[in-house]
Amino acid sequence: MKVSDFDFSLPEKLIAERPCKDRTTSRLLVLQRNSTIEHRHFYDLPSYLDKGDILLINNTRVFPARLTGLKENGNKIEILLVREKESNVWEILSKGKFTGKVKFSGNMKAEINKGEIAYFNCSGDLMNIIREYGKMPLPPYIKRQPDEADRNGYQSIFAKKEGSIAAPTANLHFTDGLIKEISSSGVSVRELTLHVGIGTFKPIRNDYVEKHYMDAEYFEIDRELLIEIANAKSSGKKVISVGTTTTRAIEGYVSGRCSVSFFNGKIKGVTDTFIYPGYNFRVIASLITNFHLPKSTPLMLTSALCGWDRLLKAYKEAIARRYRFLSYGDAMLIL
Repeated sequence: MKVSDFDFSLPEKLIAERPCKDRTTSRLLVLQRNSTIEHRHFYDLPSYLDKGDILLINNTRVFPARLTGLKENGNKIEILLVREKESNVWEILSKGKFTGKVKFSGNMKAEINKGEIAYFNCSGDLMNIIREYGKMPLPPYIKRQPDEADRNGYQSIFAKKEGSIAAPTANLHFTDGLIKEISSSGVSVRELTLHVGIGTFKPIRNDYVEKHYMDAEYFEIDRELLIEIANAKSSGKKVISVGTTTTRAIEGYVSGRCSVSFFNGKIKGVTDTFIYPGYNFRVIASLITNFHLPKSTPLMLTSALCGWDRLLKAYKEAIARRYRFLSYGDAMLIL
């Protein structure tokens, strides 16, 4: 299966730079099983959910992982914190292979090795300093610097467990009011955690899909959730996943593509599951998701659920109708 098969032309002007002021006013393209396409708004979502269904969300919280500092020669350097390897030592992403000392805001300093590892030195708790002086890690296709508005805009209402370097963006469309409406109709809103790392948005460098390997990402699932899911499915109800990260967490566990431990009723582990056409979904029946980049792994996961031909048709219609794409953009519901 060629990566180039999942290409399409995305006009840059359709990439959303800011979220809607009212999250629920985002447009919602509904793709039915019979390939019928409906054009609605996100506040219409409850009409597609039935009593007894499970709406599954990701409760991860994005931390301000983008830091800007000065090298000893006065030149600026920007780094993205990826993963804490040990106390005050982080795996990072940065341009180039810089090795040397960097000074950040908040009297925070670091020794950087080959643009890949940062050894921090600071007075006080490092994470508290990062939370105060770091910026939200907006994806590179948003052509502006993150600002204070992004601290709320790039965070979902479900955000609880800190650890992501990117938002689970399908979650961004919900408000407390919409969730209250959904819950009052008898739909069970349940959560799990997947901390979004570079695996979710890392580009595919191979020509063939099957040769790509996802970077593992941490997840947590309550064991009781698995019982609820089994009961719902046995009753003919559907599990609707909010986002590709939520999907990867639950499908990664039930498919066995993970390494886990069990503690106090929780399943904790990492998964590197890569979902693309041909995958047999074991839990998820429907998906709420944003519009994704060409040739990306989230696009392939989405097409695995509904078929690439159907998805491409929907994307072409979304482009023709000027839907807003990517993280701050509009949404799809695949039934």
